[in-house]
Amino acid sequence: MNNKVIAIVLLVVGAGFTYWGYEMSGAIGAQLSKSFTGSATDGVMIRYIAGLVCIGLGLFFLLKRK
Repeated sequence: MNNKVIAIVLLVVGAGFTYWGYEMSGAIGAQLSKSFTGSATDGVMIRYIAGLVCIGLGLFFLLKRK
């Protein structure tokens, strides 16, 4: 039961981080940085990576057998 609660919280937090990174990537500063450097800003990448790590851990805990 405890692992399932942790898994659901991690999935929700991961989805939140991923969405936050997506929203930040559309900001004017991020667009300007991307046009000059060709890559996303550090803040956007950190949120994408944190979101994917949380989602991965959430899925691991959700699918893990006792």
